[in-house]
Amino acid sequence: MLDFIRQDKDPVTGRVMRRVRSFVLREGRLTHGQQRALDTLWPVYGLERSGGVLDAQAVFGRDAPRVFEIGYGMGASLVAMATVAPEMDFIGVEVHRPGVGALLMAIEEHGLENLRSYCDDAVEILEQCIADDSLTRVQLYFPDPWHKKKHHKRRIVQPGFVSLVQRKLAAGGVFHMATDWEDYAAHMLATMEAETGWENIAGAGHFSERPAWRPETKFERRGARLGHGVWDLLYRKR
Repeated sequence: MLDFIRQDKDPVTGRVMRRVRSFVLREGRLTHGQQRALDTLWPVYGLERSGGVLDAQAVFGRDAPRVFEIGYGMGASLVAMATVAPEMDFIGVEVHRPGVGALLMAIEEHGLENLRSYCDDAVEILEQCIADDSLTRVQLYFPDPWHKKKHHKRRIVQPGFVSLVQRKLAAGGVFHMATDWEDYAAHMLATMEAETGWENIAGAGHFSERPAWRPETKFERRGARLGHGVWDLLYRKR
């Protein structure tokens, strides 16, 4: 777990090479249940970067459409999706161990065989562990907007990341983003519209309605009551 903490060193200078990341590791206190889940359920449902390229057939015991979610928080919506779509396999990535522990508890409670998780940097997992042309959908819901202009470079949706997602999706696969930050929504839209090899499902330059597969969160409903917007973007790989 948390392999990304082990920073590589420059072979010449010996200095640690720190890459710009789209998240900050702010780990809260683990509950007893979350710690128990990490101790006892991680060996069953956890995936490690050290395992190399994921053998989905071995992990899930079948070859089914695969969904990859980046930053699932406490995991409630990901569990809901896996529960109502048993014909699909779900792979989550989250860096915060309390959220990972909560997800493991839910997997056990619901008896889900179609959900697994990494606890790692999602970009590095995509690069090192996910085969090209292997995913049906990539989900990125409510990532950190890094709203200060000086921090915009830390936003995960950048041209290089979009190209990486495109490589991992199978032809016809969907990249689904959602944000409640209007400026970030505009940034996502502009970034995606500038890239080739994508079809905006809502039409060029438009946002999509929330698709049925994305559960509406309590946070989202509360925001709607306060007049806050949520923007969904769905792009299909040509």
